[in-house]
Amino acid sequence: MLALWIVLGVVALLVIFVIATYNGLVGLRNRIDNAWSQIDVQLRRRYDLIPNLVETVKGYAAHEKQLFENVAHARSAGIAATSVTEQAQAENAITQALRQLLAVSEAYPDLKANQNFLALQEELTGTEGRIAFARQFYNDQVLIFNNKVQQFPSNVIAGMFSFAARDFFEVEEAATGPVNVQF
Repeated sequence: MLALWIVLGVVALLVIFVIATYNGLVGLRNRIDNAWSQIDVQLRRRYDLIPNLVETVKGYAAHEKQLFENVAHARSAGIAATSVTEQAQAENAITQALRQLLAVSEAYPDLKANQNFLALQEELTGTEGRIAFARQFYNDQVLIFNNKVQQFPSNVIAGMFSFAARDFFEVEEAATGPVNVQF
């Protein structure tokens, strides 16, 4: 009789462990999805600012056609991205294109003094900061989730219920370096 109670106790503890681990994984997955949606909100905000910024710069630097096409192409790729990896690649291209666009503005003193341009530049700077914060939060949640999915014994539960590691939202080194602009 005592052995039966011990077996039932072990089974009960095992069931509680499985439920708690499963619920923890679901909670982390939902936090990652929420963090991604916050990144998406900020990226949409950035995408909305880009055409206004380009139009403002076009008025002063109309001969920079290739640069404007690069910005438009990068923006389109960002909007069309469907995975974290695609989104990261698109964002790296957008960051590079925007840096070039803002660097071009340095050659046009009238543009640098334009209130609309200054307001758009300030708005873009604030949005970039929010994107960086959202990206950091997302990557922190992915790290916690991936650790739980890969560490024993929770990896057993993760495997049973098809929880898979998530991709980080990483910025390429090329997007963090200086921008080369030639006139």
